[in-house]
Amino acid sequence: MTVIGLDDTDSRERGMCTTYVAATLAERVREAGGRVERRLLVRLNPGVEHKTRGNAALAVHTDLDPARALDLARDHLDLAETADPRTNPGVAVAPGAPDDVPDDVAEFSRAAVRDYHEVDDAVALAADAGYETAHAGNGRGRIGALAAVGAWRAFDDWTYECISYRERDRWGTDREVDWESVRSAAERAYPDAWDTVDRGEGYPVCVPRTPCPILHGIRGDDPETARSVAESIEGEPVASRALFVTNQGTDAHLRPVDGFGSVADGRAYRVDGEVVESPETREGGHVFCTVRSDDGAALAVAAFEPTKRFRDRVRALRVGDRLTVCGEVTGGTLKLEKFAVRELVATERVNPTCPECGRSMGSAGAGQGYRCRDCGTSADEKAERVIDRDLEPGWYEVPPCARRHVAKPLVRGGFDAPTHPER
Repeated sequence: MTVIGLDDTDSRERGMCTTYVAATLAERVREAGGRVERRLLVRLNPGVEHKTRGNAALAVHTDLDPARALDLARDHLDLAETADPRTNPGVAVAPGAPDDVPDDVAEFSRAAVRDYHEVDDAVALAADAGYETAHAGNGRGRIGALAAVGAWRAFDDWTYECISYRERDRWGTDREVDWESVRSAAERAYPDAWDTVDRGEGYPVCVPRTPCPILHGIRGDDPETARSVAESIEGEPVASRALFVTNQGTDAHLRPVDGFGSVADGRAYRVDGEVVESPETREGGHVFCTVRSDDGAALAVAAFEPTKRFRDRVRALRVGDRLTVCGEVTGGTLKLEKFAVRELVATERVNPTCPECGRSMGSAGAGQGYRCRDCGTSADEKAERVIDRDLEPGWYEVPPCARRHVAKPLVRGGFDAPTHPER
């Protein structure tokens, strides 16, 4: 077996897509007499500064000879949008089965999803493992390429995406996709295929808005369902399709920690804590509140405007609520991707009610309790009143239109509390 890893071939402005490079490379491998066992799509740390869009690295698992695979992959870098100076593609070719990579390569892959690497470290590790590499520009893509090589051994939760590609002369033009066929297919396939549409926003999440070659991408837990949905969507002609095994929708980027005292910018975390400052809606519609973790450290958590209706979930929080929060830390703020309500404040302290007239009592003076000015009745202390809450215990998430590729949708299951999925 041989594993071909590649990364960083696309551009935010000029287009291209590394999935397309991998899909067409797989076709060239077949034309060269090789068998393609799978195409792997690995989403790396979404907080990395140098990412283009989704920070995806790709791997092709094949039985082609490693030397021939390297030649094909090196030649295929011609597809990379290197006219953009921020595009710096890289390739790594590893002999052997994908589940037999060395421990340090698998650990490199895990860290690439949760942390940062330097190019020199990737090059040195690839050389130590006996892998060949190729690159253009500064070769930053060799980081993702090596991470894609080790990913099959590094992770065990996989989903699927069936990607349909456009005819080349349509790249960069408006996509022609029949919205009703997308909606109908999404309804039929849910929950085996997820994040195809955002029903609340009326938006086809599966259709990108960038100048890349993708027409639409269907994600789910079942490969045949993903392929069936893709085939049932009507619109412009499809030039080709490819099925990818992927870590999308797995939360592989989240790092559980004991508290905010150990977090750093550009990484994503799962932290338990308590709301200590009430939610506040700021300019732009962003909603912030402050959570203190169990280690005593406090951090602002935020639901930004693109998370749409999820902000109402955050606005419904109260001081004293116990949560588990998940998201990336940037600029000292955790950008919420999902949170779990563990305990809700159920009552609040209020001035007691007069049993005679039903009016609220007023303060009788410092340390003197409360008194009804009309009836003269008194009470020693405040009363407790049950609060009508708009939240229930369990997990809440951003809607599909705001979900990161690697974030796990609640509909996939496996969570430690009841879930309230968004569709």
